Amino acid sequence: MYLLQPPLFSFEQILELQPKNRLQAVFSALNLEPVLQLLKPESKFGPKGYPREAMLRSLIAKQLEAIPNIAKLVERLRTDPSFRYHCGFNAFGTVPSEATFSRFIAKLEKTGAIELLFEQTVAQGRADGIIGNEYVALDSTEIKAWEKPQPKGKPTSDQEAAWGSKRDTSGNQKAWFGYKTHIACDCKSELPIAIVVTPANVHDSKVALPLMKKVTSSLPRDKWPRYWVMDMAYDTKTIYAEAFDRYGSQAIIPLNRRGAKEPPEGFDYDGTPLCSMGYRMAYWGYDTSTNTHKFRCPHVLCKVNCPFGSAWCSDSSYGMVVKTKVTDDLRRFCVPYRGSRNWQLIYDLRTAVERCFSRLKVNLGLNAVRVRGIKRVRFYQVLSCVTLIAATLAVNSVMTQGQDKVVA
Repeated sequence: MYLLQPPLFSFEQILELQPKNRLQAVFSALNLEPVLQLLKPESKFGPKGYPREAMLRSLIAKQLEAIPNIAKLVERLRTDPSFRYHCGFNAFGTVPSEATFSRFIAKLEKTGAIELLFEQTVAQGRADGIIGNEYVALDSTEIKAWEKPQPKGKPTSDQEAAWGSKRDTSGNQKAWFGYKTHIACDCKSELPIAIVVTPANVHDSKVALPLMKKVTSSLPRDKWPRYWVMDMAYDTKTIYAEAFDRYGSQAIIPLNRRGAKEPPEGFDYDGTPLCSMGYRMAYWGYDTSTNTHKFRCPHVLCKVNCPFGSAWCSDSSYGMVVKTKVTDDLRRFCVPYRGSRNWQLIYDLRTAVERCFSRLKVNLGLNAVRVRGIKRVRFYQVLSCVTLIAATLAVNSVMTQGQDKVVA
């Protein structure tokens, strides 16, 4: 077991650049051509309109520059010639109106262009060696609806939003009206690699399987993740079984003790066997050929001072041995063993998804929802993820070019 090193190229580095250089770097990291092909006009007749690439760049710049809404974006384009030029518009020409941007976004939604751009950007990150596959963390975050919260049962203008609640990192229960953004995050790069948006009342565990499917659908079998890291909200037998049986991997999830039944006789809650005196037995390794964990007498290994000694349980000087087969209970007998340091090291990687959410919210407007309806909310959530990955790719490109110059 080894600890993952922090990503070599940090998203925060792109924020230190001047706005002009920042936009240039991010746009150069994106290949927009396949997406623009989906946006070709259905007829060669009619008004030419504004360049599709410039409008798409403007939407990405909106997230990168934390511009709160389309009205502010139009104002920035109209009053800032440099910003307008780097987005791809004529520095002395007109700019699209809010209505024009709204129609353009509707076309992006209809064609699935923004989802395609997200998938391509993730694929580019993998090709550049920035995004890994071995450790993937899953989690969700709240997205408040863009309207005044209403009591349950009262009609609202955003009929797809709902009331939801979850515990924060401090264990406090919080409630909100709106949506949830569920993300699968690569623990190596701390970048999103799959995203699902739901109403706020959808439980996290219901979205785990769709996220896992999205992550693996674009990867060959030998590149599927080895570990899926989640908090205890995902502690269901279905998720463990899907990870083990379908993907040949392991779900790393703390046991949720709320409403839990007593563990099987002779075992502790985390799957550790108990000796005849009720002491937790000492873990002694995992046999990959038989998928079994091995445990030995804690008195023989000087872990406890049993008043009856090892002879109470076994005549052998080696002490009593108990083996547990992983497939007998995928939830309790996971690999690595729950009580081991390796299990804890892997689970600690889950903080990658929290840092991912922090960057998306603080710097890229993930929670600054100024639209109604889950379709439009999802559009901006995916756009924020595209911008985060593209900015990291841009830093990678800038730093790599700088290293090449030094070598030269």
